Amino acid sequence: MPVEIHRDMADLKADFTIDQHWDSYTDEEHATWRVLAERQVPLLKDRVVPEFLAHVDALSMGGGGVPDFRRLNEVLEAETGWNVVAVPGLVPDAVFFDHLANRRFPATCFIRSMEELDYLEEPDVFHDVFGHVPLLLDPVYADYMQEYGKGGLKADGQGALRRLARLYWYTVEFGLTRSEDGLRIFGAGIASSKGETVFALDDPSPNRIGFNLERVMRTDYRIDDFQETYFVIDGFEALRRATEVDFTTIYARMEDTPDFAPGEIAETDTVLHRGTGRYHQGKGRATA
Repeated sequence: MPVEIHRDMADLKADFTIDQHWDSYTDEEHATWRVLAERQVPLLKDRVVPEFLAHVDALSMGGGGVPDFRRLNEVLEAETGWNVVAVPGLVPDAVFFDHLANRRFPATCFIRSMEELDYLEEPDVFHDVFGHVPLLLDPVYADYMQEYGKGGLKADGQGALRRLARLYWYTVEFGLTRSEDGLRIFGAGIASSKGETVFALDDPSPNRIGFNLERVMRTDYRIDDFQETYFVIDGFEALRRATEVDFTTIYARMEDTPDFAPGEIAETDTVLHRGTGRYHQGKGRATA
């Protein structure tokens, strides 16, 4: 079957979900998943938070082909009460937040072609499932994701979605943690990318800055390339504590404050590594 069946709007339900149609994946599509997983898992060793790869194994998401969401949900629901639901692509903000607030992770179910292994303009099933789903087995992270969804529903009525989107970007998508063993990846946008897995930890170009909630929500980001700045937290408990606050007062306090460019460093930052900016300067994109 053509890939479009995994993005078919014809069977779209009221909550913007569709059927995964797992039986319709072709041998080539399963092979694409295997190539991506088999090169990413070894690369992530000693680079990603240890829970991640342990949960990849627990969910049998390695080299077996595109996972069946029904099998994933049997494990997820039993452990943390989460489910993966299939969607044809990006969904409206309110729908996305409602899914998260009810412990449902919306995941696209189409997969990139072999010609697009290293770069895809939109999230596919490898990014959404391999990148995001393993950490939903971690109880603290799973709770954070649900609270983020609840916060999104509230922010939607406060004109603060731009601020909250930055929090998601710099934690769920491109977050780093700090431990006794050094910096580790937990963001799905890094964990599902061969290039950014190396860039985020090893390259001298980007800034690596200690996590501060308001700083993060004032910082713009790149959607078309590696990040100029990564924010580093001290673990999932620290992330949950930092975001267990009344965001309403924070939004009000930030209303008239200027934003930071993606590569900018502030005087008040806890700078773990001041980047050279060379990567983006070479492309004429540096914003520091």
